[in-house]
Amino acid sequence: MASIAMGAKARPMTAGEKKVIFASSLGTVFEWYDFYLYGSLAAIIAKQFFAGLDAGSAFIFALLAFAAGFIVRPFGALLFGRLGDMIG
Repeated sequence: MASIAMGAKARPMTAGEKKVIFASSLGTVFEWYDFYLYGSLAAIIAKQFFAGLDAGSAFIFALLAFAAGFIVRPFGALLFGRLGDMIG
């Protein structure tokens, strides 16, 4: 004999929950816009910050700086996620 478990009734979200979702989404949009902007301007950044190098090497170094942001993101998430869980 099979039985079907009845799920709990869904309750509407509170104003605080909506505020948290909005703030988290807005933070994510700003973060990805920042990465988009740097990626779009990598060639210009390469010329400005690595002017002493040839164009190819300068561009590679600019992209390595871009990659560093992606590499350290998980470590920042671990650190600041834990901090946010402890403090609130």
